[in-house]
Amino acid sequence: MRIIGVNETTHDAAMAVIENGEILFAGHAERYSKQKNDWYNNDLILMDALKHGSPDKVAYYEKPWLKKIRIARHGGFGGGRPHYKSTVLAGLPTTNFSHHYSHAAAGYFTSSFVDAAIVVLDAIGEFETSTVWKGEGEKITQVRRDKYPFSFGLFYSAFTQLVGLKPNEEEYIMMGMAAYGNKDRYYEKVRSYFPIYYTQKGNLHRGIQDWAEVLEGQARFDLAAAVQQVFEDRLVEYMTMVKQTTGKKNLVFMGGCALNSKANTLLHGIFKNVWIMPNPGDAGSALGAAAALYGKHLNWTGPYLGTNIPGRYPVDRIMDALIRDKIAPVASGKAEYGPRALGNRSILADPRDPNIKDKVNLIKKRELFRPFAPIVMEEYATRWFDMDYYSPYMQYTPICLKPRLIPSVVHADGTSRVQTVSKRDHAGLYEVLERWYAYSGVPVLLNTSLNIKGQPMLNDQNDVLEWEAHYNTKIIS
Repeated sequence: MRIIGVNETTHDAAMAVIENGEILFAGHAERYSKQKNDWYNNDLILMDALKHGSPDKVAYYEKPWLKKIRIARHGGFGGGRPHYKSTVLAGLPTTNFSHHYSHAAAGYFTSSFVDAAIVVLDAIGEFETSTVWKGEGEKITQVRRDKYPFSFGLFYSAFTQLVGLKPNEEEYIMMGMAAYGNKDRYYEKVRSYFPIYYTQKGNLHRGIQDWAEVLEGQARFDLAAAVQQVFEDRLVEYMTMVKQTTGKKNLVFMGGCALNSKANTLLHGIFKNVWIMPNPGDAGSALGAAAALYGKHLNWTGPYLGTNIPGRYPVDRIMDALIRDKIAPVASGKAEYGPRALGNRSILADPRDPNIKDKVNLIKKRELFRPFAPIVMEEYATRWFDMDYYSPYMQYTPICLKPRLIPSVVHADGTSRVQTVSKRDHAGLYEVLERWYAYSGVPVLLNTSLNIKGQPMLNDQNDVLEWEAHYNTKIIS
């Protein structure tokens, strides 16, 4: 049975195809439309999905009629133009799953666990904003839920807007800003909006309505630091409750809040094992809906599931560029399913050069304070970073143990959002790191997404040609 999973009318439309437990395709609509965080699917992503055969069934990531009821009662988002329509999908048997169940299925059915607590935290689904489930064998059972307007995600998004950023899109920028701030300046005031893990002040979907102080300059960074600290404090409380309630030693964490890598790092102090699927936000629910319909664990082999730029991974040319220019833009193989580039749509660079961070930020047209992630050979991770776990999808931010040697991948607070790489994860990227280590004595490279700020990551060979023509920069593919 071939199933196509669909997510749309949210802030990151996507499609995924599975067949008998194998993941054949998963991609983001934005990579095809070139509209960042596109809410709607399109003919181009459907054509890519259909290369793997016509689907027998359609799985949809939420129940639109429940969302309409919530909007009618309480207001909020979820309207806009009608769903993307396709004659190919019309008439096929369609099953709708709840928003949070799709998240839960995406996480649990891609994990290696057969016994785990599953936590979903996001802004809002239909009504649910926080849910806890037990995954046992091939069964997922809900054990707790919190409803709108209480929401971890809406708390973070409301303050994202208050510091002058775009909510539901630029939360990750506020997370980066937090490292430059004094959290004590606004901690108690921010805490009053979220004093304990099950209570909040007002309806934060409407934003922060009663903040009188004008936020300029350093104050924005201080507020970001306070918000991040309050979020972490409440998350630890919530996850501690989950551990006590479920009695599970394994955790699956999903929803947009699972993209907060700084907070995620704390989870290793609560649970023995943690799995965060590399696309835990709404786009990941395209795969989640398909997995929910399949009803069993999938054969998860990694996040490289999108459009393919064929050919062997260009190890020699990457090394030549790194040695010659210290920067190597790469587009090769299948595109990553998720918001983070993990080697196939990446800009790699020499982390030893303290000026490389600014150079790459200028290429990407980003704010100069923005941090970059290190990729490290898996077997050397614990020598360079304070971690006792693997992080193949850039989901945690341990302290860097050798910041003077790799200054361009260490944030202002001394942490690094680490990607560990093994041969099983990505043989080509591992070989690059292996050869770079032999050349430089450092088993680490800088890795960031191949895109310009506000634009999706490059997807196919046409994108490569357009980039080269527009920015006069050669991409290795």
